[in-house]
Amino acid sequence: MQRTDFSGMACSIARTLDVIGEPWSPLVLRDVYVGLSRFDELQADLGISRKVLTERLNHLVEHGVLERRPYDSRPRYEYHLTEKGTELVDLLMVMVGWGDRWLAGEAGPPVLYRHHACGEISGVDLRCTHCGEPMHARDVDPLPGPGAA
Repeated sequence: MQRTDFSGMACSIARTLDVIGEPWSPLVLRDVYVGLSRFDELQADLGISRKVLTERLNHLVEHGVLERRPYDSRPRYEYHLTEKGTELVDLLMVMVGWGDRWLAGEAGPPVLYRHHACGEISGVDLRCTHCGEPMHARDVDPLPGPGAA
């Protein structure tokens, strides 16, 4: 099935979805972030077909989100987050917060996150980069930017 190409839209959300909007991509990024770096590890954890995983990995490498590093004399590779990919994990952490709040149920969150700086279990808190106040959908007005159509 042919995917819709969102890369040309004058919308940062659409352009991001062009890179990670297919449902397996965020899960591949999650797995690489937690230390699964080899194809067979990723396939076993995700239960994804080899064909789909190959397509996702190639797509994420092509977009500079993952990098391929050889680990064997045969053509075998490990996958690692690039700087661009690491920043996408921040987006995944916001998704985690939403999922934990609205979908975790009585069992609670399946994963907790310990903050390196203070050692406490914490979550993501969106803040304004200018004033430091909380910044959520109700706290902002979207305005046309320099790249608007």
